[in-house]
Amino acid sequence: MPVRQDFAGTAPPTAATPGPQPPGRAPRTLVIVPALNEAESLAGVLLELGACLPDAAVLVVDDGSTDGTADVARAAGAIVAQLPFNLGVGGALRTGFRYAIRHGYERAVQLDGDGQHDPGEIAALLAGLEQGADMVIGSRFAEAVTRYDVGRLRGHAMRILRLSVHLLSGHRFSDTSSGFRAFSAPLLEFFARNYPVEYLGDTAEALLLACYGGFQVVEVPVRMRLRAGGVPSTRNVKLAYHYLRVLVSMFSRAPAPLRRRELRRVTTGGRA
Repeated sequence: MPVRQDFAGTAPPTAATPGPQPPGRAPRTLVIVPALNEAESLAGVLLELGACLPDAAVLVVDDGSTDGTADVARAAGAIVAQLPFNLGVGGALRTGFRYAIRHGYERAVQLDGDGQHDPGEIAALLAGLEQGADMVIGSRFAEAVTRYDVGRLRGHAMRILRLSVHLLSGHRFSDTSSGFRAFSAPLLEFFARNYPVEYLGDTAEALLLACYGGFQVVEVPVRMRLRAGGVPSTRNVKLAYHYLRVLVSMFSRAPAPLRRRELRRVTTGGRA
């Protein structure tokens, strides 16, 4: 599939082995910004990123935008990859992970282009990686004092998703669908080959894959902001379909013994 890329190189991604690092040098960091029609808000996001992480590279993956998103990103000095049509966040992120591996980045951060994620909180995510985690999730619900209204329908669906992830992974997470995350180099290499591309698969299913693969996943509390511009790309009816699809997918892809155990748990009213 053709992908217009402003970065060099067409070879498949291969794991980069960093050489000896000078004392005190920070790991090479790539911020991946999946963007669909975010021209209105993207310039401000990139400006904040430059102020908060002046030494990080920024890759904007334009996921089939029609509003000049790629032009805004280039004007702000970001690296740009343009997908020929909309693949969804999962496809955009897989592009970003492959770029990171190909170019030897040692960690990456996923950040939305709509302004809801505060670049000033990236430091907390990176601190989690420095403490040994492979994935650090910026959780909207990790602290009781954090108030983030997702709406009634989405709130119910998210609770079901959290419970399902807990049943299948054995781990409790407060936010299984956050799009504000940081990734270690080993997890980048793994996700470059295995990252789910379906909507919500790129969050909940990816989280399960990381757990199944033995990667350490932690959460840090973050606060969401209002969108700086544009409109959400997913509405309630479509959202309900995606939540149902990802639940079926997660349980069907779980290891067979785990599927049998959780099926017994459901059919016996919670008794394994």
